[in-house]
Amino acid sequence: MAGVEQIKVEAGEAGMRLDRWFKTHFPGLGFVQLQKLLRSGQVRIDGGRAKADTRIEPGQLIRVPPLGVDKKGEGPLTARTIRNQDDGDVLAQMLLYEDPKVFVFNKPAGLAVQGGSGVSRHVDDMLEAWRNQKGEKPRLVHRLDRDTSGVLVVARTRLAAMKLAEAFRGRDAKKTYWALVKGVPKKREDKISTWLIKEATPDGDRVRVAQHGERGADHAVSYYRVIEQAAQSLAWLEMEPHTGRTHQLRVHAAHIGCPIIGDPKYFEADTNWDFPGGMQNRLHLHARRIRIPHPDKGVIDVTAPLPPHMRQSWNLLGFDEASGESEE
Repeated sequence: MAGVEQIKVEAGEAGMRLDRWFKTHFPGLGFVQLQKLLRSGQVRIDGGRAKADTRIEPGQLIRVPPLGVDKKGEGPLTARTIRNQDDGDVLAQMLLYEDPKVFVFNKPAGLAVQGGSGVSRHVDDMLEAWRNQKGEKPRLVHRLDRDTSGVLVVARTRLAAMKLAEAFRGRDAKKTYWALVKGVPKKREDKISTWLIKEATPDGDRVRVAQHGERGADHAVSYYRVIEQAAQSLAWLEMEPHTGRTHQLRVHAAHIGCPIIGDPKYFEADTNWDFPGGMQNRLHLHARRIRIPHPDKGVIDVTAPLPPHMRQSWNLLGFDEASGESEE
């Protein structure tokens, strides 16, 4: 039949359910339509019939008949594009990694992780759509700011949640962020160590650098290195938070005189500074990579591609994503 495709399963898709694979590659395909295709044998794996919950393996060939829906990648996933999509479909498009114990998602900028004032939709609520057969809802084990994009780890079982949360608390998780900042730090790489305190303001919670010993203040440590720069006006930083304080990287970047581009809370520009033309005035902070001990054994190591507004800025500045890849 014309239009039939044979698509090879990639290494990163090992163990994924067939229905999730379809939601990732063909987000416009409905559940009922997929069930019909499976029942009629139009969808096959290595020539054999399959079910929605069949687990796929790298190298297998999935027969895909003409579907009449868009493939993944024909439009970027953003807080705006997910507005009219079902929760389960959005989670499938965000999914970077899954195994029986863990999901890792690429959260779009603008999508909240948890509820709060003015939040109508958030990841924690969306996870209801992926309760398992025992009725267990996947559990958040850390969070990202609403305007920060990137890797978000979610546990699939209660025990996995306990072990992952313990790894985050014990600082066994290595989190790598990419940021675009105003100016260039004096040192190419350095450690930032301050005390931070959270204060309520009319515009929501705001964090400031506090005095050592100030009541309610927490110690915060971050590391950074300059990957590339655009003259002396902008720098691409790799940042790693050693502690996990609210808004830590955003406050620390501003503290060294290089606030993150598009940060609505902590970016205070000089009167003679103009926002770069062709860039979107949105937070340029992305959780690029997570390395964390797996709840069972081994290490989870997942990288998230840049969100559309940051990729646009990287293209404008001539930055090459490959330059930022750590050798570790």
